[in-house]
Amino acid sequence: MKVKCQLLKKSKVISMWFLIIILLLVLTTIIVFFVPKNPLEKDWKEKRKKKKRGKKKILKALAEKSKITNNEVEKLLGVSDATATRYLDELEKEDKIEQVGKRGGFVYYKLKTK
Repeated sequence: MKVKCQLLKKSKVISMWFLIIILLLVLTTIIVFFVPKNPLEKDWKEKRKKKKRGKKKILKALAEKSKITNNEVEKLLGVSDATATRYLDELEKEDKIEQVGKRGGFVYYKLKTK
């Protein structure tokens, strides 16, 4: 009788641990698949898309009117001076446009001739 009682206690303990493990696995699965990913990652992707659209608009404007200035890019995209400069610098590094003039109000950009 004593042995039987001990076996029952052991089986209850084992089944309790088994249930705990199953519960943890279910909770982990729910967290992995249903909790949203890092919201900053989503913002980052959206910023990259916005930048890509902005650079395409610059190239389209250049195709329509042979040259563009930093101020015109600011107005076209509704961005700051620093952002417009960054977009233009990136397009220049990508070898899509070229800067004419060194600095100041006389600087403009045009499509790169190949």
